Amino acid sequence: MSLESLALIEKWPVPTVAAAVVRADGTVLGSHGPVTQRFALASVTKPLAAYAALVAYEEGAVELDEPAGPEGSSVRHLLAHTSGLAFDEHRVTAAPGVRRLYSNAGFEQLGDHIAKATEIPFGEYLKQAVLEPLGMTSTALDGSPAKDGVSTVDDLVRFAAEVQAPRLLDPRTVAEAMTVQYPGTKGVLPGYGHQNPNDWGLGFEIRDSKSPHWTGSSSSPRTFGHFGQSGTFLWIDPDAGAACVALTDRAFGPWAVEVWPAFTDAVLAELSSTP
Repeated sequence: MSLESLALIEKWPVPTVAAAVVRADGTVLGSHGPVTQRFALASVTKPLAAYAALVAYEEGAVELDEPAGPEGSSVRHLLAHTSGLAFDEHRVTAAPGVRRLYSNAGFEQLGDHIAKATEIPFGEYLKQAVLEPLGMTSTALDGSPAKDGVSTVDDLVRFAAEVQAPRLLDPRTVAEAMTVQYPGTKGVLPGYGHQNPNDWGLGFEIRDSKSPHWTGSSSSPRTFGHFGQSGTFLWIDPDAGAACVALTDRAFGPWAVEVWPAFTDAVLAELSSTP
């Protein structure tokens, strides 16, 4: 089958775009555009890095509540953007657990912590723990675990199917990653301003009742995922029983704020009417 709503990406003001929708069993319900082309992921790298961190947790290399990052911070704080580290600088601007400070630096310290614990460079650990087992042969991390991944839509639908029906992790671990960490924490959602609360799980942003938001008005509050400054996103809507990936080569901006929610609503409307 093919979802007609995916053709809406042709109207996006971007040079190149590809998108797909996938079920938990790996069934791709539809795709559009060059799904084998590699794109820079920007912050859509973070869910991949978080999944590798959770593999390290299940392997016993790290514990979620062990010290990591700034004083008083833990692996959990780093994954949930509550370590107190600044956005792109390795300096502390708040006490751990007090505010939701979205932090690339936090994910970089997380990567360093796991590399030290496993004695494997983080990019290689991600490859061995997540990418190779899922057959994500066109995906790689060369640099920061916060933002330096590259991938294809074909690869990311494999990851999106895994998150919906985990094989690499215990489903209870993934359920924890989809659960709000440090409830009631306020903060800024990059590109969308202050949110109170600004809910996050472990490496995944949780939609809840945020407004404005990059997902659709019909997206369930349980929707979780991530978007990137390279014009990329991945959302998983448990109520819809599907996930959507879209990758572009135009930086996030007002164009994305305008077209992404309508696109998501069209996809969800078509899913709800599909047997």
